[in-house]
Amino acid sequence: MRRFLIALQFLTILPVPSPKSCEADDLGRSTAWFPLVGLCIGGLLLLADLALTPLFPRHLTDALLVALLAIITGALHLDGLADVCDGLAARGSKERFLAIMKDPRTGAIGAVGLILLLLLTYAALLAVPIYLKRATLLLFPLLARFTQVLVMTGARAARSDGLGLSFLSGITGTQFSLAAAVTIPLCWLLGHSGGVVALGLTAVWGLAVRRYFTRRLGGISGDIVGFSSEIAELLALLAVTATTTLLTRYL
Repeated sequence: MRRFLIALQFLTILPVPSPKSCEADDLGRSTAWFPLVGLCIGGLLLLADLALTPLFPRHLTDALLVALLAIITGALHLDGLADVCDGLAARGSKERFLAIMKDPRTGAIGAVGLILLLLLTYAALLAVPIYLKRATLLLFPLLARFTQVLVMTGARAARSDGLGLSFLSGITGTQFSLAAAVTIPLCWLLGHSGGVVALGLTAVWGLAVRRYFTRRLGGISGDIVGFSSEIAELLALLAVTATTTLLTRYL
């Protein structure tokens, strides 16, 4: 429970009690709980949807849900997305890329990346069939946090300082196995074939992110983990809708 609270405290702004003690490897070990924290985030979105649906049309409700997701997470991963977009747009060495990501200012490319991501996430949520919407609200935050664990497992740190290093130094295959043991059955229970396709797509994405940035930067950072998580949310939403559309059309 202590490490679950650490994960919840890191991934959200929810007012949870601070653990009485925190060991050096607790941040990395807490990643086993990341999918369950994602499920909790999805649960809050589901409750909000239940409250908002009787009051507003769907397009407004879904826009409010996207905004609520950013609030619950403290926009932590959105910041990582903007930093990585700025870094990808820059030409130069590994050191230049890392320096741009560390800069607290958001550049033009980062701003464009944020706007596009939020617009696409809203549109993708709006496109989810209504009868799948509430299960999907639980599913896509869960898959995004599992993607974070996948990206970090076995990865090297791109820089010798920062919070990312603390996570990477404590995570092992055990944390990934526990996270996968939670995520895989929940994907089937919540999304059936769409959930399985979403799991496969986000897993391929996570592996590709880790491989690319290991080759480009020698490792990954916290911003890269956040970047992978935000894109994974979008991919999960797209996968659910695309799978449902294809099954309806051809079966």
